[in-house]
Amino acid sequence: MNKSEILAFLNANPTCYLATVEGNKPHVRAMGMVKADEDGVIIETGTFKDVYKQMAANPNVELCFFNSKDGVQIRVSGAVEAMDDRELKDEIIAQRPFLKQRVAEGGYEAMGVFRLKGSAYVWSFATGSEPKTYVQL
Repeated sequence: MNKSEILAFLNANPTCYLATVEGNKPHVRAMGMVKADEDGVIIETGTFKDVYKQMAANPNVELCFFNSKDGVQIRVSGAVEAMDDRELKDEIIAQRPFLKQRVAEGGYEAMGVFRLKGSAYVWSFATGSEPKTYVQL
């Protein structure tokens, strides 16, 4: 897959698994990605959550997207960058109305938005034994 095909796959399969590290202990959880485009992969979480604190302390993460119907998995690794973009946060709130209460109670500072620009590795059952190749996002 090329970069545009990878971005299309990520947007079509927005539920991903985010791996962080705290100390020397890994943590993985499901996340709903906001979007993926030429600017990177955007994710959002509450600033009160452990996952936010883990990414703030160690920005090196990996996201794993999977489509079981096609048997395709894409892993995106790199360092996340905190985003303090009010327009982007408003866009996220429009997509996720449940965040309105969080912002009403804690302000926009309660939203932790991160961008990941890293390398993507595509794996499938058909190509699983081939040498790994990476695509920069």
